[in-house]
Amino acid sequence: MSTKEIKWTMFVITAVGNFIAMLDSTSVNLALYPMAVDLHVTMGQIQWVMIAYMLVLTVFLPFFGKLGDIFPKNKLYTVGFSLFALGAFLNTTAGSFWLLICYRCLEALGASIMLSNAQAIIATIFKNERRGKALGLNGCIVAIGGMSGPALGGILINSFGWHSVFIPCIPVALIGAYYAWKMLPHSINTDIKNFKFDYKGFIYFTISLFALLLGISEGHSWGWHSIKIIFLGCLALVFGILFYIRDHHINYPLINFEMFKVKQFTFGNLAVMLSYMAMYTNSILLPFFLQEILKYNPLVTGLLILPYSVTLSFIAPIAGRLSGKYGSRYLTIAGPIVYCIALTMFTLYGKNAAMWQIILASGIMGIGNGLFQSPSNNAIMTSVEHEQLGLASGILALSRNMGNILGVAVTITLFETFRNIFIENGKVYDIAFLTSYKVTMCFGILFGLLCMSFAYIAYKPHKTN
Repeated sequence: MSTKEIKWTMFVITAVGNFIAMLDSTSVNLALYPMAVDLHVTMGQIQWVMIAYMLVLTVFLPFFGKLGDIFPKNKLYTVGFSLFALGAFLNTTAGSFWLLICYRCLEALGASIMLSNAQAIIATIFKNERRGKALGLNGCIVAIGGMSGPALGGILINSFGWHSVFIPCIPVALIGAYYAWKMLPHSINTDIKNFKFDYKGFIYFTISLFALLLGISEGHSWGWHSIKIIFLGCLALVFGILFYIRDHHINYPLINFEMFKVKQFTFGNLAVMLSYMAMYTNSILLPFFLQEILKYNPLVTGLLILPYSVTLSFIAPIAGRLSGKYGSRYLTIAGPIVYCIALTMFTLYGKNAAMWQIILASGIMGIGNGLFQSPSNNAIMTSVEHEQLGLASGILALSRNMGNILGVAVTITLFETFRNIFIENGKVYDIAFLTSYKVTMCFGILFGLLCMSFAYIAYKPHKTN
């Protein structure tokens, strides 16, 4: 194999990890209802199949990113693939709700290892224009995993039951583990003999982040003023402060806060988080709008959402390559502008919205996200030192997941609050739904504008004397 072929083989191995993580996530969403029926739990309880997975995956991202800076990538990624395959296999045998939750957590650990190190591996083996192209292709593969999950899941559930949705990922993960061991970099960036890990700081960080994410995830159902949420907020604050103080007083911190002095890194991650919050205001509510207001069946609904993934898959590699060649600044500003236009289009739609209008707006949304994500990832990973790429990759993945979780929580809270207010004021359900949907989209536009502002600050050229 030539050097070029070896690099692109490494890329494929890395991208496959992202692909199966996204494929598993979207196919499991479709299986929640039959899971609830089969396991005799409520829909509120079965949501923990997704919540537990997302919490475990997110909490461990910086930890595994840190390990990626000190352990060989081939060993770490092989462990990630193997844990994911084991968790997926055990899910196919789960006969009770609590066993399913435990196995999903194991699967999430494997996914966290892969997602936290994916960007670092790509940034290590590619430079400049090819790095941007590779990050763009990675985004494209993730989008394909997301859009193929519901279709594959639907076929498997109808034919073999909900346990079968986990089967496709098992052989892929096992093959990935084999090639990760053989092909990914064997070298390490740090002398492992002199390595020290801040276990106490990790415990503080884990408790703080877990409490924060759990509170955000469940605030809309438990009530934002409930004792549970207040307790979780206090827990997150106390242990967050303890972690910050400890990290500033030891020589081997879990997270090097000096990284956040780099404007491109800090504001770039904030922009990424806000971009996902903007995306989720629409992606959470659009299926309900299509089915409850426009009365489309699930199959048509899925097809109408598909243009988002198609345009994202097409634009992301192009934008990534352009960012590697010309820089990320203008692309990361153009992206939020484009998807804010799409969100504005959705605020204008009513009960008579035509299919072509939904397709057009969804496609424009995908273009905007494709223009933003790959150049932003490229710029963030380029802003840190080589020995910090693993941690930077973990923090970038954390920003994305925080954006996902915040986007879901904020969207549901805003939508349900406005809808209830409008219903109490005498509006019929359809009008209350549409009005609250449009108001919530306006908040999505606000998040998009904030994303654009942070991207402008992050990638503004330094003035030279």
